[in-house]
Amino acid sequence: MDLIKERFTLDRIRETDMVAYLATLGFEPVRDGIKKDGTDYWYISPLRNEGEASFHVNTVKNTWYDFPDSVGGNMVDFCLRYHSCSIRELLDKFNANFSLHQLPVFQPELHEGLLGNDSKLIVTGERPLYAYPLKNYLHERLIPLSVAEQFCKEVTYEINGIAYYGIGFRNDAGGYEIRNKNYKQSSSPKDITTIKNGAQNVQVFEGFFDFLTFRAMQLDKPENAFDFVVLNGAGMFDRARPVLEQYVSIGLWLDRDTTGIAYTEYALSLSNRYKDESKLYEGYKDLNDWLNKKPMGNKQQLKPKNRLKPGS
Repeated sequence: MDLIKERFTLDRIRETDMVAYLATLGFEPVRDGIKKDGTDYWYISPLRNEGEASFHVNTVKNTWYDFPDSVGGNMVDFCLRYHSCSIRELLDKFNANFSLHQLPVFQPELHEGLLGNDSKLIVTGERPLYAYPLKNYLHERLIPLSVAEQFCKEVTYEINGIAYYGIGFRNDAGGYEIRNKNYKQSSSPKDITTIKNGAQNVQVFEGFFDFLTFRAMQLDKPENAFDFVVLNGAGMFDRARPVLEQYVSIGLWLDRDTTGIAYTEYALSLSNRYKDESKLYEGYKDLNDWLNKKPMGNKQQLKPKNRLKPGS
């Protein structure tokens, strides 16, 4: 009797070693494009014709970044962009062209030792939001401080022994998404964030700034009108599905980029309980971008009347 072939899932594609997958596509790092410690690989970009290497793979995190287009992410993000396909088409492509043993799984424990413990992001503390630059950054993004204070903390962390701080949004596993005006970081472990109010409907956001934006737009609504799930990255969608599919209705507020649109279309194909709410901000990157760039008259009610002063 023939054995049933194990199939690729989105999680398995995301866990595929990116350097190995690029090699199957015929892409190798450029000469002198590998740092001595093996943590960074540089490529002529698979996404365009170019003469100098501008495509970077971080082998510690198994992530990529394309500098000319200022885009990056994980393996699924890359494959959606490279193959210009839907989630369904991507799954079909991998299952038709590869068996699981042909594409090695990324093993972070083999890479982290190259950097040493000092290079890891280590959270050293948290407190209520206090620092003026963080409060002012929220102001610039049109997030009321009163909303951010309900869900965020001021997090201090270290990388290479250097101290930093940012707005921290905690996930269900105890890790943080950390933001300030200049940096976007994540601490381990990576996970989704669920906020339960006993509702039958759930609203789903790709990142926590869009969730905060939604809460700011709903200040006149009862807090228990919805439950919320923040994916902390579109690639966490499959991990969130067992939670999401317990609800009667699932509102999707994902980014209007290649990855976000692909995941939205994928979700809509799974069940009619999923609803695409992103049409509200069509033409913008995400909900917060729409709030910040749409005509002022329509968002005046959300803008704080007075600019924050240092120490407030």
